[in-house]
Amino acid sequence: MPMFHRRAAIRCMAALAATLALGGAHAQSSGFPERPIRLLVGTPAGGTTDVVARLIANKMGEQLHQSFVVENHSGASGLIAAEDVAKSPADGYTMLMAPSQLSTYRALYPHTRFDPQKDLAPVGLVATSPYVMVVHPSLPVNDLPGLLAYAKAHPNELSYAGSTPGSAQHLSWELIKRNAGVQMQYIPYKGTSALMPDLLAGRLKAGIDNVAILTPYIKSGQLRGIAVTSPEKTALLPDLPTVAASANMPGFQALGWFGLFTPKGVAPEKLATLNDALRKVMASKEVQDTLTGIGAETRSGSAQELQTLLAHETTVWSKVIKDSGITIN
Repeated sequence: MPMFHRRAAIRCMAALAATLALGGAHAQSSGFPERPIRLLVGTPAGGTTDVVARLIANKMGEQLHQSFVVENHSGASGLIAAEDVAKSPADGYTMLMAPSQLSTYRALYPHTRFDPQKDLAPVGLVATSPYVMVVHPSLPVNDLPGLLAYAKAHPNELSYAGSTPGSAQHLSWELIKRNAGVQMQYIPYKGTSALMPDLLAGRLKAGIDNVAILTPYIKSGQLRGIAVTSPEKTALLPDLPTVAASANMPGFQALGWFGLFTPKGVAPEKLATLNDALRKVMASKEVQDTLTGIGAETRSGSAQELQTLLAHETTVWSKVIKDSGITIN
């Protein structure tokens, strides 16, 4: 090949390579996401939902090469944050880290127009967390059947609590009471931190909360664990039976959970991008170890699993709330 032809060919190839590189860079820069993503949390900073949100936000940001900004919009058990996300533009740049309370909003706040199943799109299930039922050691019972028998023999004498009114912890107690046909006295508190002093002092006889929160008190002997609310036993307290097995309540399940959502109507390809990043995050051993440390069991990040769980719990808890006459002022 003549020298000038060879040089022309080289210049042509170089120009083509530059064009392809420029085109690739342009395609990458114009892809989703192009700017920071807001992640709303319906609880104050420092709570379990907030901790999970910041962990996932940091790791998804690494996957997508974009920053996530966590915003705490607390109030009404998380309803305010959920409504804020539902009303946001469906562009994929606003997300919600929701706890299991999301499944109770329609029943607890019947006047709200917000419907999680219609107004939010699931991105993926992050983690689930079993609750553990405990009693004060002064109570002469060692297991859940013993507690229920004591309650039947002493109607309305046993006091109990579970986080805030209308929470999954509270509703778990109500479901157990209805299944067993016992009468106990519910004491409302403004969260777990508010009820713990009375529970540890024995002024409150029974409680329920996240297994990671109560395990240290069980191991120290300050509280007595009697059952876990998950379908299977938990590795943190392997000696404790499930409610379903110990109290002959087949199918009983009450879980705390954390899931990612966007407003309804986000483009499928954007949802796929977010879900793909979440699944990679959930496969990380670092993330799994961190979640295990706070009593959560890592899930795969499946959007379908989150949608199914939300639908199931909405049905179950709505019936419990209606049958128990629970109202939120």
